[in-house]
Amino acid sequence: MSTDAAETDDALAERVEQWLAREMPIIQMHGGTSSVRRADLETGEVVVELGGGCSGCGVADITTGNIEAELLKWPEIEEVTVRVPESGESLGVEQAESIMGVDRTEGGRGDWGSSNPGKDHL
Repeated sequence: MSTDAAETDDALAERVEQWLAREMPIIQMHGGTSSVRRADLETGEVVVELGGGCSGCGVADITTGNIEAELLKWPEIEEVTVRVPESGESLGVEQAESIMGVDRTEGGRGDWGSSNPGKDHL
């Protein structure tokens, strides 16, 4: 692959990353992570991996379907694969269990057993 093609692939990956952050904030709001693992402008293939709270989440299929449907509207994208690890599995998208006080258990929706600020808290 030429240097120009690599820069173009990187630019596509960056645009997809920015789109994910802007249009799919629910991923981070629920403790998930996203990463563009492949963006090939020549073949039109994009691979996105979700991790963190997305692992084992009951609505991950809806999220992946929405990502695929929207990215396939882009004229330069022909094929989209969104991978989500099974609960307890990692696809390489790692994030600490707790970031900014958000407990990653229960799909990032919190868990009283580990994030209860105190017994007197309502």
